[in-house]
Amino acid sequence: MRPMARTSSSRAYEPRLVRRSSGDEAALVIRRMIFDGELRPGERVPQDDVAAVLGISRIPVREALIALEREGWVTIEMHRGAFVNALDARSVRDHYELFGLVYGFAARKAIDRAGPELAEHLGDVMAACEATDDPVEFGRHASAFQATVVNAAESPKVKVLLRAMSALVPGEFFALVPDAVGVWRRRFAAVLRAVRRSDGDAAAAEFAKAMRAIGEKVVAVFEERGLFEPANV
Repeated sequence: MRPMARTSSSRAYEPRLVRRSSGDEAALVIRRMIFDGELRPGERVPQDDVAAVLGISRIPVREALIALEREGWVTIEMHRGAFVNALDARSVRDHYELFGLVYGFAARKAIDRAGPELAEHLGDVMAACEATDDPVEFGRHASAFQATVVNAAESPKVKVLLRAMSALVPGEFFALVPDAVGVWRRRFAAVLRAVRRSDGDAAAAEFAKAMRAIGEKVVAVFEERGLFEPANV
């Protein structure tokens, strides 16, 4: 196995902060409107209102809607606008199961391609997760754990896939899905144990379990907010 390049700081293994484009910001606002129940299934997305809130033109809003249609959030009808699609629990579960598969693949590659520093850095990040109960701070550390695995995999394809998979919960995930904190701690501790054993198959299996369990917490939040049509739950 080729050792990971040494740096003077563990920051090399943390996710880079990427500035969102106007279209990304518009997509986030629309997702949040759906998540908060301001937009219900079948309702038209108020493009002018979104543009006004963000202080942008309608062009990036239209770009956002095209991306949201690809993700299944809305349907664009010619000359009529974009309309919110109904959500269903099965799609949410599928979404997180796919996350588990992609991260599991990354874990296998990371173990194959990285040295013992991988487990060391993941242990440091896990310790930071254990040391805080603040959901926003916890979310940053949790993201750093997953980004460390992805970076160590050295696979551009994995990063492309993850960028294409939008977050279903807009905003601070662990603040909006507080029950997921305990699940994350338990499941990702198992991922770390597998990494320390250099067991790629076990790490991938634990990632799959982790994402399925977190997906169930997201389903519960969506149900509580009334975001699913009753017949599809």
